[in-house]
Amino acid sequence: MNVRIGISPDSWGVWSPDDPKQVPWRQFLDEAILAGYEGVELGPIGYLPTSPSILGPELKKRGLQVCATYVMGHLEKLSAWPDLERQVLGVGGLLAALGARFLVLIDGTYTDLCTGKSVAPEDLNESEWKRLIETTHKVADIAWDRFKLTVVFHPHVDTHVQYEDQVEALLEQTDASRIKLCVDTGHHAYRGGDPASFIARHQRRIPYIHLKSVDQQVKKEVEERKIPLAVAISMGVFCEPAQGIVNFPQLREVLRQINYDGWAIVEQDMYPAPPDKPLPIARRTRTYLREIGIG
Repeated sequence: MNVRIGISPDSWGVWSPDDPKQVPWRQFLDEAILAGYEGVELGPIGYLPTSPSILGPELKKRGLQVCATYVMGHLEKLSAWPDLERQVLGVGGLLAALGARFLVLIDGTYTDLCTGKSVAPEDLNESEWKRLIETTHKVADIAWDRFKLTVVFHPHVDTHVQYEDQVEALLEQTDASRIKLCVDTGHHAYRGGDPASFIARHQRRIPYIHLKSVDQQVKKEVEERKIPLAVAISMGVFCEPAQGIVNFPQLREVLRQINYDGWAIVEQDMYPAPPDKPLPIARRTRTYLREIGIG
């Protein structure tokens, strides 16, 4: 196998383009290198410079590659399409210019990621689900035709594609040649799935992985009290790989068996994060993955 390990600004508590609680973008890039990573995601568009002529040299002098970034929106809503299209067109050229190959697509959450308040229905009717599938294909076609980027759909907690049966339905109803999957080990385990066995079953659709784990005790409390994702994250529901419920040695064996060749991106959701907190966690995580034979 050939697993290349990258990291996301999310692991530094970066959730928006501009927030005084977040570390400066140069600090993120510097610390990603100090912690031992070879690639980065861009995070929310506008956090890192959006000009290839500025960002490209900054990456090159640090020896970092850009792996991907995400676009996010309510895929079932017709009214959300103009903004989603703008996101894809806005970021596609930057990703292509920097040599990235993937665009991560995430359905919009039905809870507010800052407050946890409900902002949309938890369930979709048949026509809304059909529109979600159609929108996913539309995004994939723009990304590939304009920028030669492969869309990897990211199942995500508090969205309409989060449980294994929902992910299975998405895979069954989307074109395998156009839509791939980004399995986030933390989000998958959060909703009761086994990411290692899922990756083994659907290996042909999975060229891209996010790595994180889940704190068992916090997860139990979240489920018992029906706590929304934003609050759960502030409680520390996502934790370091060595400390959570995801079986990373089992995942390593699956990656070996399928001869996985691609990026695995460390993404420990934190917000807010004190400026001195992320680097030690990123270092410990990189050391742990190296010690167990992932990357």
